[in-house]
Amino acid sequence: MFCGGQQPRSERRIDGMQEASFVAAAVQLTSTSEVNRNWEAASALVREAADSGALLVATPENTNFLGPHEEKVRRAEPLEGPTCTRFSGLARECEIFLLLGSFNERSEEVDRCYNTSVLFGPDGKRLAVYRKMHLFDIDLSDEVRFQESATIKPGDEIVVAETELGALGLSVCYDLRFGELYRALTQAGAEIFCVPSAFTWTTGKAHWELLLRTRAVENQCFVIAPAQCGRHDDRGLRRSWGHSIIIDPWGQILAIAGEEPGVTLAELDAKKITEVRQSMPVANHRRL
Repeated sequence: MFCGGQQPRSERRIDGMQEASFVAAAVQLTSTSEVNRNWEAASALVREAADSGALLVATPENTNFLGPHEEKVRRAEPLEGPTCTRFSGLARECEIFLLLGSFNERSEEVDRCYNTSVLFGPDGKRLAVYRKMHLFDIDLSDEVRFQESATIKPGDEIVVAETELGALGLSVCYDLRFGELYRALTQAGAEIFCVPSAFTWTTGKAHWELLLRTRAVENQCFVIAPAQCGRHDDRGLRRSWGHSIIIDPWGQILAIAGEEPGVTLAELDAKKITEVRQSMPVANHRRL
């Protein structure tokens, strides 16, 4: 089975990131505490992206639930729970690589869960799991005050997933501010950074595009950054910035969304990585 009336993905040639070009998609959502409504919105947009030819589709941080933080912990699920089961089935149905940007994964602690990103293959198998390392504990203003560590347990492993489309370096939202993580991902072979996020309106307006383009340029990687947008019912992150974006290794914006839910599509050409890294071999010039 495959989505829509397009050619089945199993019949499309994928030669690996060193040879192929392919379409990637960033899904933009306004998730709330209504889990089933979030699923309906996300799955519809994933199918839309697949029907548009995307072979890699990514959803934002907190795809399945963006509501009161104590409720997020109470509803946390294992990796074999209903959220991952749904997204695994969706990846298999559409025959795509599907990144569940993040969901609230149950941890061994009663009061905290993980903020976990999961990559599924076209057969629905779980290919990689990344637990957000850097937690958003900030106090900028009455509008932007948040302590993610109160309800989220940090992960402690970097994750690069080798796929037919290339090597995907996984990260989540606030990780973006820590350049050393992306350097480590690049050294581990990453060619495409995935940065599912729920940036606040204030921080997004100031730094979202700037930081994403910086990570692309300094590491000479593609960046796919699906984002939350609009207002949620979490009593904390009152409004998310949106502007999901796809960037090439030269820092050029290939596609960018606005402030409403939808799908952002761009073609990723492996030759661009080779071209940029050969013409400016910064990895060979590092002195530290």
